[in-house]
Amino acid sequence: MTALSSRHGNARIVESARRRLRDRVEAEAYVASVCFKHGPPTLMGAELEWIVHHADDPRRPLEARRLTDALGPHTPRTLDNDSPEIPLPAGSPLTLEPGGQVEISTLPQPSLRQVFDAVEADLAFLSELLASAGLILSDRATDRHRQPRRLLDTPRYSAMERAFRPIGPHGLTMMCATAALQVCLDVGEPDASAARWSAVTALGPVLVAAFANSPGDGWASSRMRSVLATDPPRSTPSSIVDDPVGAWATRVIDTPVLCVRDGVERWTTPAGMTFADWLAGARPEPPTTDDLDYHLSTMFPPVRPHGYLEVRYIDTQPGDTWRTPVALLTALLSTPATTDAVLDACLPVGDRWIPAARDGLADRAVAKAAGTVIDVGARALPAMGLGHPLTNTILTDLDRLLDKAAS
Repeated sequence: MTALSSRHGNARIVESARRRLRDRVEAEAYVASVCFKHGPPTLMGAELEWIVHHADDPRRPLEARRLTDALGPHTPRTLDNDSPEIPLPAGSPLTLEPGGQVEISTLPQPSLRQVFDAVEADLAFLSELLASAGLILSDRATDRHRQPRRLLDTPRYSAMERAFRPIGPHGLTMMCATAALQVCLDVGEPDASAARWSAVTALGPVLVAAFANSPGDGWASSRMRSVLATDPPRSTPSSIVDDPVGAWATRVIDTPVLCVRDGVERWTTPAGMTFADWLAGARPEPPTTDDLDYHLSTMFPPVRPHGYLEVRYIDTQPGDTWRTPVALLTALLSTPATTDAVLDACLPVGDRWIPAARDGLADRAVAKAAGTVIDVGARALPAMGLGHPLTNTILTDLDRLLDKAAS
């Protein structure tokens, strides 16, 4: 479940969901209408993932029964079909990634302070649930102790594993052994949405480097390396262009279909069939809008338009330091002036995803841009309504990052 889903797209009527798509033009128009919901930027949310370990031995495999017992009535139905799937106390749905990583997704909130309050309450509750079963949340964004192994046995994740395996090992790693911190922001008004999209996308290499928290095999963010290499048509960054809506719609329709939900236990993985091929008659039955919605859910670039902007490129952070990148990103997109400053600083390095993931702030071009945007964000942060003590805590963390970028 995504952070802003209660406002964007949950109420589609059944007739629309089952409507047959006639051609590419209709399909691209549909993508544009559901992925970019314009309006004043008033809501935000956060999605936080963590790898789960046994407290006494992080090398031990995580067992499904142990996790189910720990989560109790909050267990997602992807792990226990009979679970009541009760949200956490602040209302956040609890979900699981394929390797058993836990995820909190806040409900849409009108302020950063309310996002923080929701995460803090639900994270404390989740940590206590896990601790009672001898489990802890990892402070890194990749699993340093165990080989990737799928815990969830669902048709979707089986199909993903089949599709990614021929490409290389990174798909299984991404699915089962990584954890991200995601921030969800409104698209904005039509006259400002292209700039917000470009700024969020161009910021990617800078924030990947600044908040890299998955060192391994010579990479500062081995998590981002795995994401980018998983399945390039669906996982590489989108281009920064004047018409992001049209470019995204084209990309979606030209991306291979990961799976067709034509069975109960095992779904078909049609090798090489793009959604455009399906529209052109590659299968006996033409696709529906419901099929296209599902195809959209299998796209996972670092920034995904999902009715809102789902920023997916930040590594999960240790302890309560997750607040710093969430606050920084929100502050940087808070006004047209800060957005323009981000574009000026980051467009020259907006394509340096690999150097940023590999070298972090040791990449001098990325570090220079990071110094600029951290300064811009720090100046905007006091207007975010977090209160003096928390603002000072985050500013101290940003000062540390400034020093690192300058070193």
